[in-house]
Amino acid sequence: MSEGIDKERLQQFHSLEFLAKQVVEGFITGLHKSPFHGFSVEFAEHRLYNQGESTRHIDWKLYAKTERLYVKRYEEETNLRCQVVIDNSSSMYFPLQKAPNIDNPNKITFSVYAAAAILQLLKKQRDAAGLSVFSDKIELSTKARSSNTHHQYLFTELEKYLQPIEKDERRTTSAVDSLHMIAEQIHKRSLVIVFSDMLENTDDPDKIFSALQHLKHNKHEVILFHVHDQAKEIDFDYKQRPYRFIDMETGEKIKLLPDEVRAAYRDRLKSFKDNLKLKCGQYKIDFVEADINRGFEQILRPLLLKRNKMF
Repeated sequence: MSEGIDKERLQQFHSLEFLAKQVVEGFITGLHKSPFHGFSVEFAEHRLYNQGESTRHIDWKLYAKTERLYVKRYEEETNLRCQVVIDNSSSMYFPLQKAPNIDNPNKITFSVYAAAAILQLLKKQRDAAGLSVFSDKIELSTKARSSNTHHQYLFTELEKYLQPIEKDERRTTSAVDSLHMIAEQIHKRSLVIVFSDMLENTDDPDKIFSALQHLKHNKHEVILFHVHDQAKEIDFDYKQRPYRFIDMETGEKIKLLPDEVRAAYRDRLKSFKDNLKLKCGQYKIDFVEADINRGFEQILRPLLLKRNKMF
């Protein structure tokens, strides 16, 4: 989380929307202070004036301050439609915790907070947003709208997914069928943002790639945030002692010493990720690594880059 966010203040509130606002405001402040340029961070009430349009709605007071022409925005203006898609299968609850939070998240908690920050960013830019959640079936799917009432509804729905999973609860992944169904439901050109660890139980990996490709139909733009715990899932950073590993979706258990499998595990995982990146590149899907321990700038920065390229 951004260092500019007062954690003591956050502890007084538990609203997901409030936390999302703090994350976004800290991110925007960081952009203004950084030497990085290329983002449009003029939000909410104004947009840049386009040469040739009516001058009736130009904010002349703002022009006096900035020497740039801005037009006042209105609630009905929508620049972008965005569908946020979250994988809610059991593997997304790794690492299993009693009370995951914004500073110590598991994969689903990180995804929910990241999605909330995206919704807040879209809300500030008068963009329309929809939300889809899937596990072994589609659990939620809304159309993209830009009204304050709709955004509030999305925050309320997202908060439901912050509850920890029961220890023996099994919720498998059916990303293939779910992504195909979600793709069929998005009719107007949109930005589709997917949060998933991509751990699909299938003997044919081409099926999941076909589902991702389906999201590109109707000229949609797609960002896949590959959500993972870098230390535990990628680096396999465990002490040299016996562990019992449990498949969170099937319940299958295995006892082993990490050193016995670390090299082979890393090789197989690298092959999996390399193939995933290759396919995303072929389908022109933005593939972004999302380590749950690295905060939300890694999410918001690629989003703004993509949005600016689209408009």
